[in-house]
Amino acid sequence: MHRHSFPTLTVLLLVLLTLAACGQGQKAAGPPAAAEPEVTVVTLAPKAVTLTSELPGRTSAHLVSEVRPQVGGIIQKRLFTEGGEVKAGEVLYQIVPDTYRAAYENAKAALSKAEANALPARLKGERFAGLAKVRAVSQQDNDDAQAAHKQAEAEVIAAKAALETTRINLSYTRVTAPISGRIGKSSVTSGALVTASQGAPLATIQQTDPIYVDVTQSSAEVQRLRRELQSGRLRKAADGGARASLLMEDGSPYPLEGVLRFADITVDQSTGEVTLRAEFPNPRRDLLPGLYVRAVLTEGVDEAALLVPQVAVSRDSKGKPQAMVVKPDNTVEIRPIVVSRVMGDAWLVESGLVAGERVIVDGLQKVRPGAKVKAVEAAPPAPAADAAPAETQANATRADAPDPNAKSKAEPEANALKKIENQAEPKAVKITEKKPAAKADGLPRPKKGEGQAYSPPKGEAPVPGPDQNGQPSQPRQTDPGAQ
Repeated sequence: MHRHSFPTLTVLLLVLLTLAACGQGQKAAGPPAAAEPEVTVVTLAPKAVTLTSELPGRTSAHLVSEVRPQVGGIIQKRLFTEGGEVKAGEVLYQIVPDTYRAAYENAKAALSKAEANALPARLKGERFAGLAKVRAVSQQDNDDAQAAHKQAEAEVIAAKAALETTRINLSYTRVTAPISGRIGKSSVTSGALVTASQGAPLATIQQTDPIYVDVTQSSAEVQRLRRELQSGRLRKAADGGARASLLMEDGSPYPLEGVLRFADITVDQSTGEVTLRAEFPNPRRDLLPGLYVRAVLTEGVDEAALLVPQVAVSRDSKGKPQAMVVKPDNTVEIRPIVVSRVMGDAWLVESGLVAGERVIVDGLQKVRPGAKVKAVEAAPPAPAADAAPAETQANATRADAPDPNAKSKAEPEANALKKIENQAEPKAVKITEKKPAAKADGLPRPKKGEGQAYSPPKGEAPVPGPDQNGQPSQPRQTDPGAQ
């Protein structure tokens, strides 16, 4: 029994030693070292950028005039086209002028009467003045004559003023346009009664070329901009920062550029905003008063701005921006940053990054802070203006030059087309009548091309074939009694 167990134990020991050696070899070898992940980076470089602010606002007319009557009466007719252009002084409405013309004629007659009475009073005063010098009349009579003369002259002046008043009232029966511009709809029609200086205007005239754009900006932004300009961080643009552009309500740009005219001197207490006014040319009347627009105002130029691509900026759990930076030793560091505004497809960095640092723009999901990476610089984007003509020229060259692979490309296409046609073409189907299997009765079977004899049942005459004329013969009935 001991002789048989000794070899068994020896074999077991050899197996265990072999397994232990294999385990030590695998442990010494260990897993292969992982390759450093490759990421795409962008090296930050300062450059001068023009800072702008996009502010909401509404358009307002350059001049606005509400047309109201200055005398009362009945509207006789309207003399303008609603929505059309009118000139200053053009007659818009005609009020019935009969009563005002009569008053004018009455005042004219009163003036003539006063002038007639003034003439003898003047002559009498002149005579009494001469007689009073030689004491031919009393001094009292001379004083009365001089007073009557002056009273007659005063009555002439009053009559002239009354005549002018009636003339003005008569002219007010023709309601004219105070300014040039585009007139809106009329609030009255012919036959309507109007009164002098009524509250409701008859129509409104607006001058929209040029047109104003009133935008609002927070007082905090105004103060920040002023501090940055004073500190030298920003400098004014070449045109003084007074130029402005416009975005329409649908986001399309307005083709003409405007000028910033002034900033209001007070802050709205309810909103904390300051009103800014820009002026834009409007020759084609594309901008209407009351239209919602967005004005882009030039703030200044940042000479050393750092722009980081938006794809390189992420947010932490608190929503604060951060970026993954590759340090000089190719290790990754997560860096909190402060950004202020969007400039195209990049963020304007205020702090947290410096010029020359490399930020990861592609491969963020493959790295973690502290890991080593293989940094590859991103290729600079090709200018769109230069790429378009080159692509057009390349397309034209490819279209004109013969393609050496045209034949090899055409053969598979022709084969594919032929295959599709074959699939679409209906195929002829050969229908073969299945003949019943022959019984094992030992009777001869018809050969190919021969007809098969027909055996009628008992009591039925066989079907005759065609007669000599080719007409089918009539079947004959078999008399069962004859059998």
